[in-house]
Amino acid sequence: MTNAALDRLLAVLVVAMAATGLMTLRAGTPDAGWLFTLHDVLAGALLLTVVVKATRSAPKAAGRRRWGRLVVGLAVALLASASIVAGYAWVASGSIPAIDLPAIGSVTVLTLHVWIGIVLLPVLVIHLMPRRWHLLRPGRSFTGDAVARLVTRRSLLSGLSLLAVSMTTLAGAELLDRARGGRRRFTGSRWLSGGQPPPTTFFGEPAPTIGLDGWRLRVTGRVGRATELALADLRALGERDLQATLDCTSGWALAATWRGVTLESVLKIAHVGPDAATVEVRSVTGWTSSFPISEVPGLLLATGVGGKMLPSENGAPCRLVVPDRRGLDWVKWIAEVHVT
Repeated sequence: MTNAALDRLLAVLVVAMAATGLMTLRAGTPDAGWLFTLHDVLAGALLLTVVVKATRSAPKAAGRRRWGRLVVGLAVALLASASIVAGYAWVASGSIPAIDLPAIGSVTVLTLHVWIGIVLLPVLVIHLMPRRWHLLRPGRSFTGDAVARLVTRRSLLSGLSLLAVSMTTLAGAELLDRARGGRRRFTGSRWLSGGQPPPTTFFGEPAPTIGLDGWRLRVTGRVGRATELALADLRALGERDLQATLDCTSGWALAATWRGVTLESVLKIAHVGPDAATVEVRSVTGWTSSFPISEVPGLLLATGVGGKMLPSENGAPCRLVVPDRRGLDWVKWIAEVHVT
């Protein structure tokens, strides 16, 4: 495989990894299981390609004293390798491995996998500038004949070899996980037992302080009557229980009984306009999640979980419960529901 072809393969794999990774953050239904498998297989192929690229390029760059490009190139290789190794370590661990970081606290290895991948993208852009962009776009000579030359027996064998090694590595990690008693959901998250989820925030920040007496749920936007509800007013609309699985992107999943009021009942008293299309749920922290109006009947504004009051670190006084979506859409510390 030529260096140009190798660079193009790396670019395709990085883009595919980033795209599938971002999509998995919100894919919560079993029919999306293929997306997680594809992401895992791509990871193995990318790791092998990075190793090949580094072994080819690093000696040449050092021999020509291109120290700047060498440093950035090695940074790209190390970040990509670290992110992928962290992901495979998560799969094979049989548990929920975590690392304590200064000023942040304990984070799971899966979270590190995501964070390192995010850091990698801008470093990769720097690495590609200014001389490498032409490798990622077809030139004038990139005709049908050129495409035919790329699809050769050697290139097909190389691709199949990458795929075979990647799938074998993934299968080995899965076997290690099962041998260690690991139980994972189709998303890769590990099942927890118990009635209440562990406290989490996206960047390890503390839970906001919210006074229950002064808290109000605002309903705004395309409604007939802008509404504010105190916690007692919300509960007076009629509470119900809902069995739903909270699947956190940090790597755990918990099936629990949530108690609260349907979002539909709240919007009903606010007289949502007939032309409403979207509902946006906003947290006091600024985090938001949007849903088409057709999904509203399945959403719950929870004030309790596992037969107890909802703890502050889990979103009290009110958090959103969204069956079949992952934890990023389960907005905590709700302040406002905005209809558009």
